[in-house]
Amino acid sequence: MKLLVLGAASANEIPDIDFVPENIEIAFAKDGNDLEKELPGTEIVLLWEFKCPELQQYWHKASDLKWVQWSGAGVDGILFNELVNSDVILSNARGIFDRQMAETVLGYMLMVSKDFKTTLEYQKSKTWQYRMTRMLKGDNALIIGVGSIGREFARVLNAVGIKCHGAGRQARAGDADFEAIYASENIVEVVGNFDWVIGIMPSTANTTGFFDKAFFDAMRVDAHFINMGRGTAVIEADIIAALENENIAGAMLDVFCTEPLPESDPMWNTRNLFVSPHISGDYNGYDRDTMVIFKNNLENYLAGQTMTNVVDKKLGFVQS
Repeated sequence: MKLLVLGAASANEIPDIDFVPENIEIAFAKDGNDLEKELPGTEIVLLWEFKCPELQQYWHKASDLKWVQWSGAGVDGILFNELVNSDVILSNARGIFDRQMAETVLGYMLMVSKDFKTTLEYQKSKTWQYRMTRMLKGDNALIIGVGSIGREFARVLNAVGIKCHGAGRQARAGDADFEAIYASENIVEVVGNFDWVIGIMPSTANTTGFFDKAFFDAMRVDAHFINMGRGTAVIEADIIAALENENIAGAMLDVFCTEPLPESDPMWNTRNLFVSPHISGDYNGYDRDTMVIFKNNLENYLAGQTMTNVVDKKLGFVQS
């Protein structure tokens, strides 16, 4: 049996990989040239890098491939047709980024509500300026996307007194983490009730362009928008207009249609927009946590048992 690590040149780049049984051959492919050579005969691919266009390019050489482990959460970067329509199992690192992303959301909300930006500006000018700021307790948040990440958002925000509602594919009541869950297709009807609106949807045909002019027009003028799902969910010209015209109070975007964000992009200078370079989920030690998931899945795979975080390739995410 052969395991191929795509996105690394040697074992020195992969923490704790020594758990792999000795009877499994481990090969490494840093780029397409290595991949073309190593993919034949490979049964398992561990995708170590989040960008992997070469796998589709050399898919015709993957005749023995049975399982791909993706080291990220969102799998839109690997859902090419050949993989989707194959019998190859795809699993991801769902769960390890949840807490870090929730803390990032809370950090932005604290920064805004406590007006830390102004405090730092006063400090630079050595100005002692007493003023009031606002509390988060009692605010209402709408979290659009109620998978594992969205639920962790709700648990963290609930802990500081923010009332959290959710939006998913279907409306439902009696949820442990949310006051209520609305159907995403009808969300514009209720979005005006919330102080904070947070997007954490996967990239699918149904979520592309979801946050548009009509959505931002329906928000309250004193509300803030946060997107940590995929950049394609936001029509960027529409959020720029909403912020510049003061239709909403502010926004934080951690994901964009084009990454890295070009220097010429107007979002760098859009009023009340906090630009985050797609770092909300990454933290010191996440690579080792990723390997824990892979280790457990490898043990289950070798034993013929059910693996965790298996992606529904037609839907584009792991079903809860």
